[in-house]
Amino acid sequence: MPLHPQPYPILEFDDAPEALIEPSRLIPRADIPSRCVLCFFQEVLAALPADHGATQVAEVRSEQGITPVYALEVGDTSLVAAHPGVGAPLAAGILEELIAMGCDRFIVCGGAGVLRRDLVVGHPVIVTGAVRDEGTSYHYVAPSREVVAEPGPVAALEGVLRAHGVEYLAGKTWTTDAFYRETPDRVARRREEGCLTVEMEAAAFLAVARFRGVALGQVLYSGDDVSGEVWDSRQWQDRTSVRERLFWLAAEACAAL
Repeated sequence: MPLHPQPYPILEFDDAPEALIEPSRLIPRADIPSRCVLCFFQEVLAALPADHGATQVAEVRSEQGITPVYALEVGDTSLVAAHPGVGAPLAAGILEELIAMGCDRFIVCGGAGVLRRDLVVGHPVIVTGAVRDEGTSYHYVAPSREVVAEPGPVAALEGVLRAHGVEYLAGKTWTTDAFYRETPDRVARRREEGCLTVEMEAAAFLAVARFRGVALGQVLYSGDDVSGEVWDSRQWQDRTSVRERLFWLAAEACAAL
């Protein structure tokens, strides 16, 4: 069907099931587990081979370099883990390629800015939906203000966190392309919409997962604070123990999918 002209190109949604560059025709299927943890914590992933016996079984290539895909065991369940890249376009592309390789169940773990000061550093937030203030998701699902997470992966994350006695919140996140344009008025508006956090990929992850028919859930740990008049980094990127624990909780939830 021809596209209907819109005032802005981002609103001209095309529901064609295939594109000119289709991942399933470009990326060969790989002999890897179907469950995958996408982890933003590079230091946690880098330690997997030496500390946990993980082995590299595949890779994703881009101009940024090579992204290794590691295989590991969680209990008696095999899964893979990889870094999804930063920002919605790259994260969506890596997710697409992993789907083409054969993965169909995903849990994402990463960090996020908080829109509420009472969310202390490290407090987990399970994503139930995302405000679509980025561009990538609009190429996968029709324009809307939000994209909602599927209940199954959300329930898997909740079950694991409860089993380990980890306090958490479940709610919406604000996905934006421009971290240097998180202005006070935009922060206030997103908070009024019920967003707990701000990050750069969740809306795209959820949209790609819906388009491709795969299961995907995401858990974020509370990082820097953008809720006040002055930004507070809270040294959120230095909390290695928090980040490592969240990875293994995500891996357990992925095994439960």
